[in-house]
Amino acid sequence: MASKVVMPQMGYDMREGHVVKWLKKEGEQIDRGEILAEIQTDKAVVEFESLASGLVRKIVVSEGDVVPVGTIIAVIGEKSEDISAFLSDDSSKESTPEEKPTSKSVEIQSESKKISESNPRTVKASPVAKRLAKEKGINLADVKGTGPSGRIVEKDVVEFNKSASSVSSTQPVSMEDSSVQLSKMRQAVAKVTTNSKQNIPHFYVTMEIDMTESMKVRKQLNQELEGQFKISVNDLIIKAVCKSLEKHQKLNASFENEQLNMHAAVNMGIAIALEEGLIIPNIPNSNQKSLVDISAATSDIVKRAQEGKIRAEEYTGSTFTISNLGMYGVDDFTAIIFPPNAAVLAVGSVSKKPIVKGEEITISEIMSATISVDHRVADGAEAAKFLADVRRYLENASLLLL
Repeated sequence: MASKVVMPQMGYDMREGHVVKWLKKEGEQIDRGEILAEIQTDKAVVEFESLASGLVRKIVVSEGDVVPVGTIIAVIGEKSEDISAFLSDDSSKESTPEEKPTSKSVEIQSESKKISESNPRTVKASPVAKRLAKEKGINLADVKGTGPSGRIVEKDVVEFNKSASSVSSTQPVSMEDSSVQLSKMRQAVAKVTTNSKQNIPHFYVTMEIDMTESMKVRKQLNQELEGQFKISVNDLIIKAVCKSLEKHQKLNASFENEQLNMHAAVNMGIAIALEEGLIIPNIPNSNQKSLVDISAATSDIVKRAQEGKIRAEEYTGSTFTISNLGMYGVDDFTAIIFPPNAAVLAVGSVSKKPIVKGEEITISEIMSATISVDHRVADGAEAAKFLADVRRYLENASLLLL
């Protein structure tokens, strides 16, 4: 049976999407779960998986076109099936390749043309790398790619920019007034955070956690793993949060349409800072994963986020978020809730501090953790109990292995 493929809503605030690249051609076979196209949202380029198997009967939207969420972009079916009903549906808001391009698609195609004309040779680069190079005024022909088959990825452009900056930093710097156009991702971050702070009544609870035992367990595990995987502090935090959310399901929920939707699975959102802005992909079913599984999943999703290869299901559906600025030497901070989540946990660095235990002063490894909670969902006592459980697991890290 033929089925239509529509522009997906990858994020609760997404209103339109841009087809960056079709990975299947008309007439080609595709199986459910195969990557059909690369879709650009305001925040990232996402690999879009097919939800059906069959032949790609019709590609309705051309590469470069921007169309609203819900618009038919392709049709999948069997060779003999009649698909005319899909193509003549007035309510579908579809835009066929033969139609006159919209002003937005003309603008995107024009920008793409300028990028290609600026390069003396054909360059293989990820969509994120291309956008970043354009923003930085970098000629991709000058950048050496480290991706598959020499493809230029985001980190290559970032490193190239750092190298150029270090050279120019030896020259006198002249500061002057200027205006900088925000990237699409930065505009999206501004919109989401503004809406969150205006519409969600935030409150905050902070606790200090003694990470001494966790750091010992982490060191022992990494020695046993012998480099196959590397357990990070953030992996331990994710595991502790997942186990704590089993007792505090209210915080693993979404407040939508004046009701609280409780989630059985913990899809842990991880705040990742890219050159262009902040994205929060999630690890589905984090609560069912071991520490090693969490470590592998985290490393994989961070790498693909940097390369612009986040899948649709990872881009949507987070149920709780962790934001970690410890690697930047930040002691503590508060984070803004990522709608429609009910809470976000902000964690700082692990540092040695003198702590009073009984009648003695000892040196312990301390980390500050602050939870931001939607007051419509829970109150201060519930947030405090949740943080106390997170602390209990991290201060008795062997419990994370059970």
